[in-house]
Amino acid sequence: MPTVFRDRTEAGRLLAKRLRTYADRPDVLVLALPRGGVPVALEVAQALGATLDVFVVRKLGVPGHEELAMGAIASGGVCVLNDDVVKALHIPTWVLEAVASRELQELKRRERAYRGDRPAPEVRDRTVILVDDGLATGSTMRAAVAALRRLGPARIVVAVPTAAPSTCEEFRHEADDCVCDITPAPFHAVGLWYEDFSQTTDDEVRELLERSPTPATAPVATATGRGEEPMR
Repeated sequence: MPTVFRDRTEAGRLLAKRLRTYADRPDVLVLALPRGGVPVALEVAQALGATLDVFVVRKLGVPGHEELAMGAIASGGVCVLNDDVVKALHIPTWVLEAVASRELQELKRRERAYRGDRPAPEVRDRTVILVDDGLATGSTMRAAVAALRRLGPARIVVAVPTAAPSTCEEFRHEADDCVCDITPAPFHAVGLWYEDFSQTTDDEVRELLERSPTPATAPVATATGRGEEPMR
């Protein structure tokens, strides 16, 4: 195995070898965390013969301290709150709703930019492989797993080319399976383990999704069955 990947495409091809057990299964769906996870996920989806799509996650930052997440929203209209932060800071419902509304608009904009008019895939009762280009703290992937759980998949597999050893181990407990190709220590940052870690653009995301081996056509299911889950 390389200690540094040439680029996300090579990383995806190598990661796919670790996921052979999920090949040629009709229940498997590969969801990428955009933008950087998409080129990795395309290689995984092509190797496994699975549908590729995106799972957009937007952090709900505390006003004035946006780096601190009080929750997250994700594809399918799912909202997950960090109850510890909300209670500790006494964040009122109207603030949560205002931030969620703003981030929902950005989430929908990104989904339109990436998917166009094509509906999101059905995830209920399926094996979903969540792919990103790496995990440092894992905060975005953690929000994605929590949100995806609300949509009722049979199994969630977190798959990344590189991760901090402790973060990879944590996801072995948070997801049903976690595949990390390399877990170097010290880790420091995802980009250190790629020769080319240039930013993936929205146009590239669209082009890569169009190359998906089996385009998704089924509408997304949500925990409420109405397309959006209310704030709790």
